[in-house]
Amino acid sequence: MRRSSSQAPERGPDLSAIYGERAEFVWLTLQRLGVRDADLEDLAHDVFLIAHRKLGSYDGTSRVTTWLFGICLRVAANYRRRAHVRLERPMGRADSYEGPSEGKGPEELLGLREARARLAAVLDALSLTKRAVFVMFEVEGLSCAEIAAQMGVPLGTVYSRLHAARQAFTEAFAAEGAKTKRGRR
Repeated sequence: MRRSSSQAPERGPDLSAIYGERAEFVWLTLQRLGVRDADLEDLAHDVFLIAHRKLGSYDGTSRVTTWLFGICLRVAANYRRRAHVRLERPMGRADSYEGPSEGKGPEELLGLREARARLAAVLDALSLTKRAVFVMFEVEGLSCAEIAAQMGVPLGTVYSRLHAARQAFTEAFAAEGAKTKRGRR
């Protein structure tokens, strides 16, 4: 059927609709990829600026989440690459303060803080794609099929990345534990 000249041309996806539906996805994805909480808002903004610039090139052959995941991956990779150049060094977050809590003594609170720092160091040692798969599966409880759909990769790729991520995590966790024990002596 031929379109008459009075009909408006078909429009592509609307960025404000994408933002409304997928802002939380972008936020979580950046978090999974190791972006510090203090930088999440800025980097999420960067993702949507890039999406705005590239909206005309989005052809709809992949899911919007897959397209956004690719943008998040590149933004997070640039962020991590620049991490050693940053002038500010976090001295501890105000929101990480654990006040007195029932049943937890100072030693237990210190142990929890050290465990979180150890986990963050181990996750930072993983590649971005392995880290994303590992966090989505092990921490957030997503199925491999859900991860494959979000990342826009075959299911077998998710399985192999998860296997490699678990192996790398185990090795890095053991190395981090040995480093921690050496520091206590």
